[in-house]
Amino acid sequence: MTIAFAKMHGLGNDFVIVDARRRALEPAPERIVRLAERRTGIGFDQLILLEPGAGTADVAMRIFNRDGSSAEACGNAARCIGRLLADEHRPGRPVAISTPAGVIAALPRADGQVTVELGPPAFDWEQIPLAAPRDTLDLGLAAGPLRGGVAVNVGNPHVVFVADRLRDVDLARWGPELEHDPLFPEQTNVEVICMDRDKATGREARDRITMRVWERGAGLTRACGTGACAALAAAHRLGIGDRAAAVRFLDGGVLDIEWREHDGRICMTGDAELSFRGEMPEEALL
Repeated sequence: MTIAFAKMHGLGNDFVIVDARRRALEPAPERIVRLAERRTGIGFDQLILLEPGAGTADVAMRIFNRDGSSAEACGNAARCIGRLLADEHRPGRPVAISTPAGVIAALPRADGQVTVELGPPAFDWEQIPLAAPRDTLDLGLAAGPLRGGVAVNVGNPHVVFVADRLRDVDLARWGPELEHDPLFPEQTNVEVICMDRDKATGREARDRITMRVWERGAGLTRACGTGACAALAAAHRLGIGDRAAAVRFLDGGVLDIEWREHDGRICMTGDAELSFRGEMPEEALL
């Protein structure tokens, strides 16, 4: 017996997506780790299981990091699912995706991009969650050149740092330390951002952000949809960014992020690409 899958990516943040809507599957964590290996497995940042939706949801999404752990939300994966399932739904109708963080909507567009609507970001220390009360606008953290940290939950926990130059920050070194800091009982994603400068004026542009990300359970990835949302929310809370911006990943591409004022929800728009389809033996996953 074999299991069919689709390999997709959003700005280089890549996924193996398995349709389990007609047959329940329970991946073994150690199998996920092996499959995630880029030389000896298929290679991916996250494994995504599609399962039957309930209530208003068309489909449910379960997210497994490359280390076998689970995640609550993934914006890039949601865009890929929206693109993958577009043919199953009426043109112009969003795909409602149930996640452990709630139901989100993915709307495939005629230009090939996909817009995903997430819920409002949370900033209360208990909602992040943190292990103890702390000012979420300045956590007082220190790791190498990184200082402070803004905590944001956009379905999963994030800590955002502002830097003058991203290339001066060895995120591969400091990311693991921050991910597992005791302040974060559920660990955290880590983003480092800088505001781009306007070439004409030399001033920081409030609508352009460049960033790198260390993903919880996955390590350095080329992009992270919820990380881009957290970056914009943090920049706006700090007073250095607008409610809408083009967020560029130093290692990937660009996402357009908007934190809507009228309902507090965050929307992201970007590419979602199918790399290939394939089959794996059952024993490779279960």
